[in-house]
Amino acid sequence: MNTATATVIKPKIRGFICVTAHPIGCAQNVQEQIDYVKNKGQIKNGPKNVLVIGASTGYGLASRIALAFGCQAKTIGVYFERAPENGKPGTAGYYNSAAFENAARKESLYAKSINGDAFSGQIKTETAQLIKADLGQVDAVIYSLASPRRCHPKTGQIHMSALKPIGKTFTAKTLDTDKDIVKDITIEPANEQEVNDTVAVMGGEDWRLWIDALVQANVLAPNVVSVAYSYIGPEVTWPIYRDGTIGKAKKDLEDATLSINDKLKKLNGKAYVSINKALVTQASSAIPVVPLYVSLLYKIMKEKGTHEGCIEQMHRLFSGQLYNNREPKLDEHGRIRIDDLEMNPAVQEQIKKLWPQVNTENVKTISDLAGYKAEFLKLFGFGLAGVDYDLPVEI
Repeated sequence: MNTATATVIKPKIRGFICVTAHPIGCAQNVQEQIDYVKNKGQIKNGPKNVLVIGASTGYGLASRIALAFGCQAKTIGVYFERAPENGKPGTAGYYNSAAFENAARKESLYAKSINGDAFSGQIKTETAQLIKADLGQVDAVIYSLASPRRCHPKTGQIHMSALKPIGKTFTAKTLDTDKDIVKDITIEPANEQEVNDTVAVMGGEDWRLWIDALVQANVLAPNVVSVAYSYIGPEVTWPIYRDGTIGKAKKDLEDATLSINDKLKKLNGKAYVSINKALVTQASSAIPVVPLYVSLLYKIMKEKGTHEGCIEQMHRLFSGQLYNNREPKLDEHGRIRIDDLEMNPAVQEQIKKLWPQVNTENVKTISDLAGYKAEFLKLFGFGLAGVDYDLPVEI
């Protein structure tokens, strides 16, 4: 280690984001997910060549790990992360991706990444060129992009998402994770521009543009599968989520499967939306009400032995639904549901019972606030077993 460039890194939290990341902790987090997939055994008839758009954290990272180490797939990941510079650590996603690539190459698995704005036409073109040069074609495209803003590739307009209700003011309990306080939050409804901007950022247009670019470049293999991720959740979160601006965007994402499936017909390909479980992610931490709901949910599901993290969810999606000699089971709207354990009536009945009761005095006992905070820190490489956080580390 070059002690001149090594430093002790501690978590620095500002609001719902941690502005530091620990490289060794991030690598350990990635390795734990790899070990989980390896212990589950190989996924049969999985994809050979995979593109993951939004590959550096959360469900996208877990998808890449599950397919690389569960199917021995060659993977290309696209993400937008900050490298370390001027003595400041890089982002967690930067270190996650570096750790993934190192682990993949140790096992002679092809793994390359493109770090840039996935919304841009330039990155789509670069990605298609890399696929053509190295893999020829991909037989799976995972779309797991999460961003608060988007520069539209055709108009140049900057769209900023807004996490707001639609139509009326919303007041509900929320959790201040900095102070461990349960308090009411009131959010004014979004205007039309905010709704449209949120759909522009988080809806299905960019997924469609990616498929268009890949079809045009002839880099999609016959029988290609593409899957994007969405969420529904319980009624307690609907005013700010499913019935709010983000819900409008998710509905647009789900509707995108219709036009994408039309484009993939000639390849006998198929597009799906997978409805996933509520988890602690960098994106979900920013949504009012959700951290409190997740804290309650974790407590209940851990007690029932049904709790899953990102890697368990993604392994179950690929091994139990999309591959492993299985056909996906779809709901009445054509969606894959791996939120089934979360939405189990017994689980949701307990949520309904606890929601009116939870307050600042009892939140640490009737919810898994400690587990929520530990999972949040883990996203940035902190709190991992076997990592000495008092030692200087190369950033």
